[in-house]
Amino acid sequence: MGDPAFGPPPGCPAHALGPDGIRRLYGPEADADLAAVYEKLRAEHGPVAPVLIHDDVRMWAVLGHSENLHMIRSTSQFNRDARNWTALKNGTVKPTHPLAPVFSWQPICSMTEGAEQLRLRGAVTHALEIIDHRSLRRAINKACQEIINRFCERGSCDVVSEFAEHLPMMVMLDIFGASEAYSERFVQAARDMIKGTETAIASNEYIMGILMELTARRRGGPDDDFISRLIAAPAGLTDDEVGQHLRLVLIAAYEATANLIANVLRTVLTDPRFRAQLNGGQMTVPEAVEQSLWDEPPFSAMVAYFAKVDTELGGQHIRAGDGLIFGIAPGNVDPAVRPDPTEHMQGNRSHLAFGGGPHECPGQDIGRAIADIGVDAFLMRLPDAELSIDEGELRWRSTILSRHLVALPVSFTPRAQQSVITRPSMVPPPRTDWQVSSGGPVPAAAPTAPAGPVEPDTAPAPPTAGDEARDAAPVSAWQRFLRWWRGY
Repeated sequence: MGDPAFGPPPGCPAHALGPDGIRRLYGPEADADLAAVYEKLRAEHGPVAPVLIHDDVRMWAVLGHSENLHMIRSTSQFNRDARNWTALKNGTVKPTHPLAPVFSWQPICSMTEGAEQLRLRGAVTHALEIIDHRSLRRAINKACQEIINRFCERGSCDVVSEFAEHLPMMVMLDIFGASEAYSERFVQAARDMIKGTETAIASNEYIMGILMELTARRRGGPDDDFISRLIAAPAGLTDDEVGQHLRLVLIAAYEATANLIANVLRTVLTDPRFRAQLNGGQMTVPEAVEQSLWDEPPFSAMVAYFAKVDTELGGQHIRAGDGLIFGIAPGNVDPAVRPDPTEHMQGNRSHLAFGGGPHECPGQDIGRAIADIGVDAFLMRLPDAELSIDEGELRWRSTILSRHLVALPVSFTPRAQQSVITRPSMVPPPRTDWQVSSGGPVPAAAPTAPAGPVEPDTAPAPPTAGDEARDAAPVSAWQRFLRWWRGY
């Protein structure tokens, strides 16, 4: 027998259990397969289970679909104000907790209730209402083309780090009117701050420093952008409230959409049945995105909700001051609503990916648009992209909050850069099995160009009479759909 003082060896199942045999949602087992941990919890405890987060802080994981909906909608029993959390009030949760940037109370609409929540959410809604969706589609398409231009001539890329992680950040900062803030460091800090790492707090401070600087600048000189509209909202937000809401909108849209784009493209590249449904017109790109929101929600969970009163949930006695985890991923595969988790859920938007109740994500349509157009643009520009490693070599990084691909390397035929201010190329791709933009008719193949080097697109020349005649010429239903979809 080994000396018990040394504890269980690395990799031993005992590492997955904490005091009183409660399962941990962090550590080797959870990092390897958090979904499996959730299913063990469901089998052991039912739709609500006791769990431990970092530093062995005890919480409840809500696993059932209906139980999650009840929690997020029942404002008389639960809220998101961590100041009510017993573990925080008695010092069990330290200010240096790795998830502190996520659960610490902030003056934002997602952590307040009643009249204050209505005031703050009204300001965000007011600022979002100015976004013209036709212009948004154009901005997303422009960002797609610019990003793809960085690697299209190379013939290879990592979809995660070179495309999916950059597109939503570029678009969101453009919406903010702060394109100059976009950088590789900003992108990586945004991802790091929700991982529960040792550097999460420093990353949060870096992001907030930039957002507060932008707020001060717009307060002194307004412009026609999201930040200025947030400041000018009738709610009269303070600079701190503005900065905190900018972080809320930015990080929620960024992390969710980056994961969503990577997940959809991975499925297209690795699942022949999924690809066949796209190719055959049984599923459109927006429907593929919606399916991914069921199967691999960008945020697997949200920390945290807090009980305002003693209550019952999922057969468990919840005490006032207890913390609860909004279980998005386990709720989406609850056997009560999804007996067969492999069944496609086309037309069903009752997943938990965007929350619900008074804190339902107000910017979900922006995230959907970035993902829809991003996936479509990637496949149109690089129609013969193929996974360049074996599917079994793909790796994920998991936290309580999210699960995302570490990398998704692909290879494709090198292509010339494309002008970012003209319409995306509508030349049919060489492989007809990649016509995935819609279920409409496939356009006729273009004449084969003579062999030889392909020159990058140059800036467009002023319109000529010939151009006008071409634009006035009849177009197919397929072309009309693509022009509408891309906002042209």
